[in-house]
Amino acid sequence: MTPPDASHNRWSDLDRPPLNATALRRGLLRPDALWTSLEVVESTGSTNTDLAERARAGAAAEGTVLVAEEQTAGRGRLERSWTAPPRSGLFFSVYLEPGDIPVERWGWVPLLAGVAAATGLAKSAGVDMSLKWPNDLLVSVEGEERKTGGILGEFAGDGIVVGLGINVSLRAEELPAPTAGSLALAGAVSTDRETLLRAVLRSVEHWYGAWKAADGDAAASGLQAAYAAGCATLDRRVRAELPGGASLVGEAVAIDGDGRLVLSTEDGLQQPVSAGDIVHLRGAAGGLT
Repeated sequence: MTPPDASHNRWSDLDRPPLNATALRRGLLRPDALWTSLEVVESTGSTNTDLAERARAGAAAEGTVLVAEEQTAGRGRLERSWTAPPRSGLFFSVYLEPGDIPVERWGWVPLLAGVAAATGLAKSAGVDMSLKWPNDLLVSVEGEERKTGGILGEFAGDGIVVGLGINVSLRAEELPAPTAGSLALAGAVSTDRETLLRAVLRSVEHWYGAWKAADGDAAASGLQAAYAAGCATLDRRVRAELPGGASLVGEAVAIDGDGRLVLSTEDGLQQPVSAGDIVHLRGAAGGLT
């Protein structure tokens, strides 16, 4: 007979083994590394909420990583929910303190996380990744663009908490929406979550170091060019739905120095929109951009 708590048992799904926190710490926590602590919890509402609370209480150092095997109240932009079966993905948040970097440049940190995740996963999972501005990770499943990950940044304490949710082994029948995907469905050569997590965190460390060394200048650090190169939104006609019911339609032509998406409208104007300005960004005919 199946135990009543089988769905929460560490070994209830042998295709989805638990993360080995000790091995992850051994590979990521070094004296000269960005990452200073790493904790894996069995289940929580939201790693972003938990880590932000710690940061506001002064109980989180820069480089803190909080990982959950399951999130019961995961959040995306605008408080949208994010749910997935236990151990089917990577659900984690990191705390960063850009320090003397001008605060107006901190908006690049979630975009930096997107570049880092896309490049890290492309190498470790062998899957072509792209970015939907401002915060989605896309893969191709049966020739269709599908969202396999999302990124959420929020100010907390003296820094910023950045959360990532990435669908790794979700099967077709487990997808939360027709537009969702996973690395497994995209043909990943590896769905070993420890390998993938190490790759993403090392990539974040690389890009964050380059960005800080350039005093938060996205162009000088190469971040602006890298984001544009991987951004599937560019060169497409999109509709930005704004608060209050207004919308703006145009061709996405660039990512500017502030991380905003620049739209070329029908009247010939170039209009930048920031992530905080939009409710939805869609293809002009609907669907993913």
